[in-house]
Amino acid sequence: MRRIAVLIIVLFVVGCAPRAQIVFTDVPEVADLPSRSLFVATTRAVEAGRFKGKRSEDPYYLRFDVTVPPKRRLGDVPFATDEIDAETQYLAKGRRVYDSAAAFRSDLSAALARVPGGSREAIIYVHGFNNTFDEGVLRLAQLAADFNIHAVPVHYSWPSAGKLFGYAYDRDSALFARDGLDRLITEVQLSGARTIVIVAHSMGSQLVMETLRQRDIARPGSVGRDVAGVVLMSPDIDVDVFRSQARRLQRLPHPFGIFVSKRDRALNLSARLTGQENRLGTADANAVSDLEVTLIDVTSFSEGSGHFTAATSPLLISLFSRVADFEQAFSGDSSGRTGLLPGTILTVRNATEIILSPVTELVE
Repeated sequence: MRRIAVLIIVLFVVGCAPRAQIVFTDVPEVADLPSRSLFVATTRAVEAGRFKGKRSEDPYYLRFDVTVPPKRRLGDVPFATDEIDAETQYLAKGRRVYDSAAAFRSDLSAALARVPGGSREAIIYVHGFNNTFDEGVLRLAQLAADFNIHAVPVHYSWPSAGKLFGYAYDRDSALFARDGLDRLITEVQLSGARTIVIVAHSMGSQLVMETLRQRDIARPGSVGRDVAGVVLMSPDIDVDVFRSQARRLQRLPHPFGIFVSKRDRALNLSARLTGQENRLGTADANAVSDLEVTLIDVTSFSEGSGHFTAATSPLLISLFSRVADFEQAFSGDSSGRTGLLPGTILTVRNATEIILSPVTELVE
């Protein structure tokens, strides 16, 4: 009980931090900075002119043009509060609210046509528990910038309450939001995306797996054909539930990566509160050995709450940016990963686990 109390206090302190917000500005310094166009679909309802935690049956489609601050720490999402500093903060140059899904598809199609190499690749990011609309958009901006993602970034913002003690509401919202994510995947396909990769964090991983499951039930084998890869970061999913979801698919997308950490305090608390030994985000390859997945253990890099290490650790971000072919690191051939990632590679039946070790010379 004492450990649980400590965890709650830690999470409460984190939850009391200032919430990120999108700030629009037209200051001259912003005009000269590079920006990324982020496409957004949300099933949040509009409250007082903003997207908050209430649910909407009909999705909204938007686009944000967000600047990339040149002076930023990898993994951080610095945002404007009282003073605007275009050199160090993520800022928005503009926003478009589409009046129809067709208009959204048209704009997205044009962006896909500009992807280098003609790959027409899109990456769909699904946020986790206790996230506001603005936080999800800015986090995707950070991921796209820090990982140098060339694919068109698309965000699915489901109606999280954005409150530390809104866990039950968020779990219900994740179920509510399945049809909205299902529809977004279809809209991205109709926009002409040749490759779709889905990245999810925390409770968003539960939403993604439920959505993929229902898509494959409706159109058997479609997930394996339509989704080129899945990455789950710190997934807040019961291990048995995940195995049930994955086994219901005719074929899992490949690669299928799962970032785990034994020091994830949020997931350790979730496991204790549900009376379980662990969650998927703290498990090892033995727990999913019958599935063709790759677990990336980032325990050695986890700091603080340890609940989003893969996206917030400067050392990890630097490490992944130096891998010549990141997809090769998730390939089924363990010999093909030799030398790419520093650490230990374990194979347990069908599953592979990469236990990463810090390499001091990678520190900037």
